[in-house]
Amino acid sequence: MSDAGSFIVIGAGPGLGSAAARRFGREGHPVGLIARNADRLATVAADLDCKGVATATETADVTDAEALSAAVGVLRERLGPIEAVLFSPRPSLAWIKPVLDTGPSDVASALRLSVVAAVAAVHAVLPDMCRRGRGTLLFTTGGAAVEPHRDRAVSAMAYAAESSYVRMLHDALADQGVHAAQLTIVGPIGPGARHEPDAVAQELWRLHTEHDRPLAVLR
Repeated sequence: MSDAGSFIVIGAGPGLGSAAARRFGREGHPVGLIARNADRLATVAADLDCKGVATATETADVTDAEALSAAVGVLRERLGPIEAVLFSPRPSLAWIKPVLDTGPSDVASALRLSVVAAVAAVHAVLPDMCRRGRGTLLFTTGGAAVEPHRDRAVSAMAYAAESSYVRMLHDALADQGVHAAQLTIVGPIGPGARHEPDAVAQELWRLHTEHDRPLAVLR
């Protein structure tokens, strides 16, 4: 176990999750990765291992609160106290529909991923953070959180709810040494896209280290 607290990525993938893991790993934080796809986790972990980052993985459906809590617990045992968590699961493209085509099941699925799972993640890590008097809860959302569009209705609804939750967390935890912050990325992320993953990861690192705001928007 490292003296630096661990960094856990919930919804880890080869894009932003991997970039964030590299950024935090570069500062000496061991990294834990959670996602449903074991092959994807193995690919990301292999890249981190090559860079000398202590890494552990756990497969779990993040919408299953018990499975998510168990995965977090295993990573805590393997990597030590959790210093920071990034909640950044990727929504299904099938949910992205015009508002008039968006049904109750679409909204329920999106809320289950973006809000219910976020609450479960927080409940899995917050008690230890509060006992230690330190920690960071990081969340990412797409641009629909600040620029709702009728053709991406379910994202706008789910991200609005998640944004409200993060802001309330920030206000409730401000005097307990735990920082909650949201990074909203407007536009595409990827190599050569508007937002390079490494640049977004650097902004997440800044939010973690500076604790200066509950929301940052990259346009």
